[in-house]
Amino acid sequence: MPQLFLEKLNLTYFKNYEEARFEFSECVNCVVGENGSGKTNLLDAVYTLALSKSAFQTQDALMVQHEANFMLIDGVFQKDQKAVQITCSLQRGQRKVLLSDKKPYERLSDHIGRFLVVLIAPNDTDLIRDGSEDRRRFIDGVLSQLEQPYLQDLLQYNRILAQRNSILKQFAERNYTDHELLDSYDEPLLMVGTRIFERRKTFLQNFVPLVQKYYDFLGESREKVEIVFESELANATFADDFRRQRFRDLQAQRTTMGIHKDDFGFEMNGAPLRKFGSQGQQKSFVVALKLAQFDLMHAEKNTKPILLLDDIFDKLDDRRIQKLIELMDMGTFGQIFLTDARPERTTQLLSNVQTEVRFLKIETGD
Repeated sequence: MPQLFLEKLNLTYFKNYEEARFEFSECVNCVVGENGSGKTNLLDAVYTLALSKSAFQTQDALMVQHEANFMLIDGVFQKDQKAVQITCSLQRGQRKVLLSDKKPYERLSDHIGRFLVVLIAPNDTDLIRDGSEDRRRFIDGVLSQLEQPYLQDLLQYNRILAQRNSILKQFAERNYTDHELLDSYDEPLLMVGTRIFERRKTFLQNFVPLVQKYYDFLGESREKVEIVFESELANATFADDFRRQRFRDLQAQRTTMGIHKDDFGFEMNGAPLRKFGSQGQQKSFVVALKLAQFDLMHAEKNTKPILLLDDIFDKLDDRRIQKLIELMDMGTFGQIFLTDARPERTTQLLSNVQTEVRFLKIETGD
């Protein structure tokens, strides 16, 4: 029996679900149905319950069904053979509420890392093609599930950064500068930013070999893949450079240096994967990225995360699909949720997997 799995889930006015109840296998759950029926939304409900936020929407209000006044996600996790009820609710115009066994959290952030989850989705290749913000969000998301102190540092840094930017804007509007006030923001920003930088650097030392391992496993072993950490804080003179940048910050009305500018360059044989990687190589890389995330979480937390596989049979070729199924058969994963619009294909692909497979058919309008 896995140490962690979602046993039950109830949805009320969540996205396209008016009201729905589900019971899941602790092994493989195949969510099948026509396109638009709500398969991805069901995975997002699991993700939201585990991490208190949607994987696909940046605004919580978008989780509430159109014309409804509230939404509710209620589920029961089994963790280390104990049942834990988690409830996430949102009333329009109010703050999101998260309960653990019917008791509210003092801080929503205290929930992060209790119920580990890894999502592999069709848009993952955006991590390669899009800007640095998406890559930072991915790395921060992994680290936040692993370490509460890192998450608290990140939240504190973002609070200080927002306050400093607001003050810089006020100074520009009033044509006035209070340097002592800016000093009071700069010192904690530098201190917390340095801690985040050091943790990101250490994390990559453990993470990159796992990405290479899974990239090789997926059949792309001819290339060496790398994640190159690009940060202004790698400069020994960063603190002095940051202080000297104040005049430019005042002109720009924002903080122009810091860990919020970090990037993680995805490379193949020393060249940018975005420019020189084929579509297949890019897909292999992002799947390897997520499998490495799974491995690292399992190793550091001694718990297999819940694995969400959204529409992967449509997006991966036969060889990579077989490699994933091989990992399933080896017992690498714990509980799995996967979606597919073609149930006959999933049935055939998983016919020889030596574990329980439960099919959940989603009807349009569920």
